[in-house]
Amino acid sequence: MAHVKAGGTAAGNKDSVSKRLGVKIYGGQMAKPGSIIIRQKGTKVHPGTGVRMGRDYTIYSVVKGLVNFTQKLGKKVVSVVPAKQTTAPTH
Repeated sequence: MAHVKAGGTAAGNKDSVSKRLGVKIYGGQMAKPGSIIIRQKGTKVHPGTGVRMGRDYTIYSVVKGLVNFTQKLGKKVVSVVPAKQTTAPTH
């Protein structure tokens, strides 16, 4: 007999679906309120001013402005600096 009887596929031949983690809006780009800046597992990057962190560690903007990445006490921090309000005169 020169063949092998029907064995199943290898048990460890599966792959998980990727979670699409990482930075979604980079430094210097505009962010609107509610827009996701970073998806992460754990606090690789901490929230600064103008942003909040969801319970799955997603950092999102709460104001309209420019995204800014800095370091504070050795930790990466992301903030959203509010855009300058340029209102037209109402005469």
